[in-house]
Amino acid sequence: MSPFGFHTPCEDVAKAFADRVKQRTFLITGTSAKGLGANTAITLAKHSPTHIILVSRNKTKVQPVIDEITSIDANVKTTFVSCELSDFESVRKAADEILNDAAIPKIDVVINNAGIMNVKEYTKDKQGYELTFSSCHLGHFLFTNLILPKVLAAGPGARIVNVTSRGHRIGPVRLDDYNFSDGKAYDGWSAYGQAKSANMLFSVELTRRLEDKGIRSVSVHPGGIWDTGLTSHLTKDDFVEVSNIAKRNNGRDTFRLDDPKTPSQGTAPLVAAALDPSFDDKGGCFIEDCQIGDPETYAVDPENAKKLWALSEQLVGKKFDI
Repeated sequence: MSPFGFHTPCEDVAKAFADRVKQRTFLITGTSAKGLGANTAITLAKHSPTHIILVSRNKTKVQPVIDEITSIDANVKTTFVSCELSDFESVRKAADEILNDAAIPKIDVVINNAGIMNVKEYTKDKQGYELTFSSCHLGHFLFTNLILPKVLAAGPGARIVNVTSRGHRIGPVRLDDYNFSDGKAYDGWSAYGQAKSANMLFSVELTRRLEDKGIRSVSVHPGGIWDTGLTSHLTKDDFVEVSNIAKRNNGRDTFRLDDPKTPSQGTAPLVAAALDPSFDDKGGCFIEDCQIGDPETYAVDPENAKKLWALSEQLVGKKFDI
């Protein structure tokens, strides 16, 4: 077990596992400047990766990250790929771009970091699905499965990291009503809890399907970092509300707010989830504060994971037999 914890800066984690960065290719979604995905990319760039692929909606917001990586080490190749995760046509186009790029022979680590939180008004994506579930889970489910040949090319030791949250304690995946009765049963926090539980179940089922190939998936909670784009629209009242909703959904006090972390401390669990060899045989686990955490049972239940996989295939319109 590593000595890392709540207060560990990401630089310490990356330095400890620098040999697992060197000459490897990393793909990260959600990499706008000043976010956790950007911090992760910049941290990895200091330890000689071969290639960092930055997948985001807006290149203008990612360009400062590309520039900083170049200033750190001009030998690190960077590739920007445009993708709107809630638009499956955009997801397929982004995946095709990666699959057809000869400069990307393999992807050693995928970090599915992009997401949204507590959308106030019930909103559907282009396909007609609730937006938070689509942006946080369905888009990543489709994208990851489509680019999987490049991950398989990396062979044993490759890893897929799904960024979740302690917010999974707000509530489970509503397998029979993922669209909240077309908005009639909707609230933004329950939608966020569903999406974060889905991220974890995705890791559980991915690991089951890829374990014989030596590839693992884990989920990770960064912690409470209150100066990122994800939380910029929230107020103190929002965080009072979320505890009440979690208790209503689960029938008990299952949720508490995190003590605040710095961006570096919040990035550390993502770097640990991507690199720490102590997780090599812990596929499907939930990581917080750089250690294995104790999640809600419904978010790591193998049967729930299988059901979510089948539902996700149905919703994205493609079956993945891996």
